[in-house]
Parts: sequence; C-alpha cells; structure tokens
Amino acid sequence: MSDTLAGCLQALLLVAALTLSYRPLGDHLARVLTATGHGRVERLVHRAGGVNAAVEQRWPVYLRSVLAFSAVSVLFLYAFLRLQHHLLLSLGRGAVPADLSFNTAASFATNTNWQAYAGESAMGHLVQMAGFTVQNFVSSAVGIAVVATLIRGFTRKQTDQVGNFWVDLTRLVLRVLLPLAFVFALVLAASGVIQNLHGAHDVMTLAGGHQSLTGGPVASQEAIKQLGTNGGGFFNANSAHPFENPTALTNLIETYLMLVIAFALPRTFGAMTGDHRQGYAIVTVMALLWIASLVTVTVNELHGVSSAAGRAAGGMMEGKETRFGIWGSALFAVSTTLTSCGAVNSAHDSYTPGGGGMTLFHMMLGEIAPGGTGSGLYGILILAIVAVFVAGLMVGRTPEYLGKKLRGREMKFASLYLLTTPALALTGAALAMALPGERAAMLNSGPHGFSEVLYALTSAANNNGSAFAGLSANTGWYNTVLGVVMLLGRYLPMVFVVALAGSLAGQRHVPVTAGTLATHRPLFIALLTGVVLIVVGLTYFPALALGPIAEALH
Repeated sequence: MSDTLAGCLQALLLVAALTLSYRPLGDHLARVLTATGHGRVERLVHRAGGVNAAVEQRWPVYLRSVLAFSAVSVLFLYAFLRLQHHLLLSLGRGAVPADLSFNTAASFATNTNWQAYAGESAMGHLVQMAGFTVQNFVSSAVGIAVVATLIRGFTRKQTDQVGNFWVDLTRLVLRVLLPLAFVFALVLAASGVIQNLHGAHDVMTLAGGHQSLTGGPVASQEAIKQLGTNGGGFFNANSAHPFENPTALTNLIETYLMLVIAFALPRTFGAMTGDHRQGYAIVTVMALLWIASLVTVTVNELHGVSSAAGRAAGGMMEGKETRFGIWGSALFAVSTTLTSCGAVNSAHDSYTPGGGGMTLFHMMLGEIAPGGTGSGLYGILILAIVAVFVAGLMVGRTPEYLGKKLRGREMKFASLYLLTTPALALTGAALAMALPGERAAMLNSGPHGFSEVLYALTSAANNNGSAFAGLSANTGWYNTVLGVVMLLGRYLPMVFVVALAGSLAGQRHVPVTAGTLATHRPLFIALLTGVVLIVVGLTYFPALALGPIAEALH
C-alpha cells in the first residue's frame, strides 16, 4: 500500500509540475518564435554566420537550410569520432570504428541518440561535451523550428515565406534551451549527479574487489539530454546509472524534463494561432494517451505475467533499480517512449510482454503524447489534419482546419508523412529477419527475439533511441542500416512538414461557417484520439501480433 501511495503521489506531483509549466513556458516559446528584435549575442552569431536576420525564407530555402545544417552536423561529429585519439581529454580512448562513427553521428544529429557503445569506456570527455552535448542542443532546436514553420503556415496567407531557420535556431538555443539546461544542470548536480573532468578511478567494492569508475561532466549533459528529448547517456547504463540518476528525486526531475517542452508546445500553438482552445484540444489528446499508457504499463508490471519460467515473488523487479521501484520505472519508461527521448532507467527487454509491448507501441504511435521537442507537435498536427479530412468526407464537404482548406496537395504531404516511418521500420525489420547473419544477432528466439529486432528498427525510424537489450546491434550491418533509417526517419518527415507549411501559407484564410468542424470541442478530441489509435493499429497490428502479443499469449 505504501508503494502504491508513493507511486500515485509522484505521478500526481509530475502532472502538477507540468500543468504549472504549461502556460509560462508555452507563452515564452511563442514570444521567442514571433519576436522581431534580436539580442546582442544573437546579432554576433548572425554576423559570424553571414545570416541576414531581417529576411525571411521561402519554404524550399528554409528546408534546404535545415538539411544543410543537419548534414554538416553529421559530418562534423563523424570526423570528431574518427579523430578522437588526437583530441584533448580523450582519456586514452582510440578512434571509433567507421561504421560505429557513422551510426553515432547519425544518431545524435537526428535527436535519436541510439548508442551501440558503452560511453564510459569508448568516449572521451571532449567528444561527450563538444560533440554529443552540442548536438543535443541543436537537434532539439531544429525540431522546434520545423514545427514553427507549420504553425506559421496556418497563420499566414498568400505567402511562401515561413520564417528564417538560422534566426529560429539561434533564438531557440540561446533563449530557451541554454537557460533551462543551465538551471537544471545545477539542480541535478546539487541532487547528486556528478560533474567533473575526472578520468578512471580504481575503487574497492563492498565485496573486497576492485572496480574502475569513470567520472565526467555528467550533470550538464544529463540536463539537455532530457530537456531536448535526446536520451543519450554518459554511461552505458544510461539513467539507471547512479552517477546519472542517483535518487528517486532526480528520477522525477529527469522525467519532468523530458516532458515539459513537448507538453508546453500546444500552448505555443494556441498562442501563435490566436486561439488557445486549439492548444487545449491538442494537449488534452496528448494527456489522455499518456495517462492511459502509464496505467497500462504500471498495471502490467505490477500484476502482469511473463513467459519467463519460474518467476519468483517480486520478479517484476527484474531489470529495474530498487531505488526507483516499479512505479518510478514505469513512469520513466512510458515518458521516454512516448517522447523521442529514449533514455532508460530500467531494462525494457525484461518488462512483461504487456509492459514491453506498450513501450514498443508508444513509438509506433509516432511519439505524439507528447512526443519529442517539436516533432511531437507536428506529428499530432498531421494526424489532426487527417482527422479533419475524415470528418469532412463523412459530411460531404471540403475539410478546413484553422481557416485553411485541406486539398489534395495538403493531404498528399500528410499521407507521405504518415507512411514514411512505418515503411522504414517494417522494411528494416523484414530485412533483418530475412538475413541469416542478422538473425544470429538475436540472443532470444521466437516472438521475443522478433520483438527485439522490431523494437530496434522502430526506435531508429522514430528517432527514439531506446532498445531491447537482447539484440547485439553493434555490427557493421546494424550500424549502417540503423544509421540510414535514423536519417531517413528524421528528415523525410521534415521535408513533408515544411512543404505542407508552405502549401498552407500560400492559401487565403477561409471564414468560419455553420458547416465548419469545431476543432476545440470534445467531439474533435475523441475523433483525433480515435484516428491516432486506428491509424497505428491498422499499420502495425500484424507486426505486433508476431511479437509481444504472441509472447503474451504463449
């Protein structure tokens, strides 16, 4: 009973903190994305980069800027990893192999942070700080910048200009991500997360043995890792490591950080469109899905059954830290897979079929409840467009959303967006299962082994980064294929979002009539929730039936 009470209280405390943050943070993001002036540091950055901050970009130019910046980010980080042995603070670490360097560079530039390496034994401090942490900031800002173009597409009329990418990127990093990350790095350091530049130290264990422990600038990386829904841990054990996540308090803080921006962005959406009711409708759908998922995973871990033979009393704690327990582990697992974070404080591979299957299903939802920084909001807005289109077909009139008609052009972009991720995940999983060499990387056979492969490709395609640990994915094939899937899973959807933004911005505003669907009322909330579940169910159910569902029925 005491565990139940403590678990309910931490969930309620998290909800209260997110509720209190919704309005101030959402309004601040709206002001940042609509401001006309530039700060002194911003002007210096623009001048150094040769950016004309007074000129907005047409949507093709904005898109090329996003892709060019991201390509340079991948190349820079790849070179950083290949030359690690020549860098300061390398701690004697050697050059990272070519295939692993490509996988890691693609991973951090795409906000995925899939890690096929052990950070404390493979990476030096400079790579962690100047490579990974920098990408944690800018990849998060790119996601918010892209959703800003979509919101502008709804608010503007008869123009092909959707903003200036370099201005958006600079403002988001300097005005939002850096200040918040700085404050919470101090909070985490004060709460026991380590922050130093130490190398390996040999310590004596309680059993009388010796163990090598590596220090590092962990608190500063941990703050932006969670805040930007990046998820890449300093240590191999990620947020299960006591140096990254030492107490139940830090666990709650880190869970809050991975949710706060994504849950505040619907307020930004409402503020920029001039109708806060639209933001409330979107955040309500996000919250309903998050709460339903939290209840489902927690109940499965508390009372579910596992195919593992001879499960002893308390066996549901397998793969979980005792300092977090089932409640804190389930809360973290739900939040990290419903965002594009991918950080873990427990082993998802050891969850019950119902609980582990739900973490997989969360990613298949497109990580929209609330999703990643920026990517969650533009993902659910695409589904809102589909919901409005379906409603329009049902009543026999041209669908309209926020004063814009949803014509064939707009629906093609929305459809391509929705098809991209499942095509990548399911095709990749099919290839892995068809090739004998890649099947050999599965440590488990049967439905659970298939679930491990499906989880890996789904995680890469959705830019999540978490994994079922039973798959040996650090091979040339997996590093290459997962890297390609991460890149395509990040940037192809962005292409369709920015193109959709340009198409919407070029339209006139359509006046509201008696036949216009009210997209702020409970009926639309129910419709949108249904579309989310049905679209995912029809797309992924056959694959889920071969994996976690089959395992649960075994």
